[in-house]
Amino acid sequence: MATPDHMTSQLLQQVRVIDPVLETDQIADVLITDNIIRSVASSISDVPHDTQIRDCRDLVLGPGLVDLYSHSGEPGLEERETLSSLLQAAAAGGFTRITILPDTSPPIDNPAVVTQLLKQSEKMSEIYLSPSSPSPSPPPLLNIWGALTLDNAGKQMTELSDLAAAGVIGFADTQLWENLGLVRRVLEYTQPWGKPLAFWCCNRQLMANGVMREGPDSIRFGLPGNPSFSETSAIASLLELVATVGTPVHIMRVSTARSVELIASAKDSGLPITASTTWMHLLLDTKAIKSYDPNLRLEPPLCNPGDLAVLRRAVRTGVIDAIAVDHTPYTYEEKTVAFAEAPPGVIGFELALPLLWQHLVETDEFTPLELWRALSNRPAACLNQGISAITPGARAEMVLFDPQQPWTAEKQNLHTLSSNTPWLQQQLQGRVVQTWSAAMSRTTQVN
Repeated sequence: MATPDHMTSQLLQQVRVIDPVLETDQIADVLITDNIIRSVASSISDVPHDTQIRDCRDLVLGPGLVDLYSHSGEPGLEERETLSSLLQAAAAGGFTRITILPDTSPPIDNPAVVTQLLKQSEKMSEIYLSPSSPSPSPPPLLNIWGALTLDNAGKQMTELSDLAAAGVIGFADTQLWENLGLVRRVLEYTQPWGKPLAFWCCNRQLMANGVMREGPDSIRFGLPGNPSFSETSAIASLLELVATVGTPVHIMRVSTARSVELIASAKDSGLPITASTTWMHLLLDTKAIKSYDPNLRLEPPLCNPGDLAVLRRAVRTGVIDAIAVDHTPYTYEEKTVAFAEAPPGVIGFELALPLLWQHLVETDEFTPLELWRALSNRPAACLNQGISAITPGARAEMVLFDPQQPWTAEKQNLHTLSSNTPWLQQQLQGRVVQTWSAAMSRTTQVN
């Protein structure tokens, strides 16, 4: 990989350092040189002569954010999102590692697609390091979920060993619940490798044609309801298999209070499971659908108000380990349809941290450490990865965040190619101003 002609030092003065690895929240000076953290102290005065000094009062510095699962348009649907725009959006949102799901076109069910995507990611890193780089921020590390089944259809296992050798971080699938025998075989077959397995637990037969969570609001709004037991029945089945086989699994997209109960009980029993919910499911519930905004059409659907409160508490206590972005881009034409006809999903990389901070931290429902923990070191642990503390000697994998900076979420202000979000053209508070990537040897400021 290319290296820049010279390195510079940077001193962040009086920044609020939130470090969920060390479990600390303090005001400090932080000196970074050659992408290495050189010193963290209450005050630093002895710095190299060419040091860039930045007054960081009222800014927040934390370890880089880690996304467990999101969707790439490339390959196959580049009009929604290219790999380049996906990585730029993630970096602009403070994410230093992202993991893409295998539902591309063609799907990531063979080593050739894995190799292609990893090579493209490496090339983007090299371009970033060149003097003429157009990128405003260092690209995040790209992780890839390999498909468990061919064509992501839930009927026949892929050549899992070949995908593992090609470099996938783990395996994921969303279509297996009509064939629990295959789920069992997958758990047994992959157990020796120690790679993460991620499942979205949803029984599509029970889901039927539901487009929002079944309950009083679905009746009031006249929309077909998706019952909560379409999720909980699948989770219960998976937990029974894990109890028998013993292979660790990650449960994606948890969205109901009963699911939280099942997961908490399984963890208390010692089952090797982790779980995540998405950022949207911590912010909005079914009452928001009164607008019939197609950008609120999600899978799983937004939860009922009682479920929302339980999900938030579960993230704070660690029953739900992590918050995922589940960034799902669509074109304007795809989303500009009636609510029930809209494809499910929203963008999120550049919006998640500001909105979660604004609605959870500024309201004192979460502490900054609780939020950062669920966005950084805990999702990394779900991928069997670690993330460095902000401590002398560590490589700098960090994000600098201004929780008070106002900005408007407009298409021209977003790095993603798509704009399917209910917050479009709304003023937000809080924005990432700089990222450091452990894979890079220099840093840059986000424009």
